[in-house]
Amino acid sequence: MLKFGLSFWRYFLDGTPVYLARHYWWAYLWRPAIWFFDHQPIINIILFGQYNRLLKKTMSCLVERPAGRFLQLTCVYGKLTPSLVHHLGDEPLFLLDVSSAQLKASRSKLAAKRYGLLPMRMNAEYLGLRDNGFATVLIFFLMHEMPTEARRHVLSETIRVLQPGGSLVVTEYGMEPSTHWLYRCWPVRKLLTRYEPFLQEFWREDIVAMLQAEALALGKRVELTENHQIFDGFYRVMVFKLNCD
Repeated sequence: MLKFGLSFWRYFLDGTPVYLARHYWWAYLWRPAIWFFDHQPIINIILFGQYNRLLKKTMSCLVERPAGRFLQLTCVYGKLTPSLVHHLGDEPLFLLDVSSAQLKASRSKLAAKRYGLLPMRMNAEYLGLRDNGFATVLIFFLMHEMPTEARRHVLSETIRVLQPGGSLVVTEYGMEPSTHWLYRCWPVRKLLTRYEPFLQEFWREDIVAMLQAEALALGKRVELTENHQIFDGFYRVMVFKLNCD
């Protein structure tokens, strides 16, 4: 019985990265969990009451986005995707995720507006998309759920598919919040790092420098144009502009 419990995650390996299946099957791939977590009160609790602030700031950063195709890199719980579809109007939202169950859940939230969503099952580390194909890419709470090497792959692929003059919006945890009361509360920090096994290393990485290095390797250049601190820096919303050398 114990052996079954320890290996249960292997049942979710159908095209799914090992780290995702192993550490997040219970929250992201298991259908009962998808139903449970995709309720606004639950999401708000997980984000310490900050979901609406994060959503509002993210959407405000998209008001002056460049004209062209819009890519949301992976599904998320909550009302972000419906808000984006509404915001884009007649323009389609390209939505990518490695989980078919997550894509189905996102479509179910749109009802009559499903026509505005173009879902694609794809691993964000290896995008089957052409170079310079999107004017805007949004990454919402994905980076901290990946080991470092996977983060590098995703950032490199994001830069590859983003067109010159394009905009990248990243909503995430902030840098290591060593002075924040939540971080200093040992039980809370222990709980967070227990269920977010890659968060500790994410906190200590310079994502801006990593992104700039990946862009440079592709002959491109990114500039951080906005950096909004949310909840005293526990979270952040960053906007990058892409240029070519």
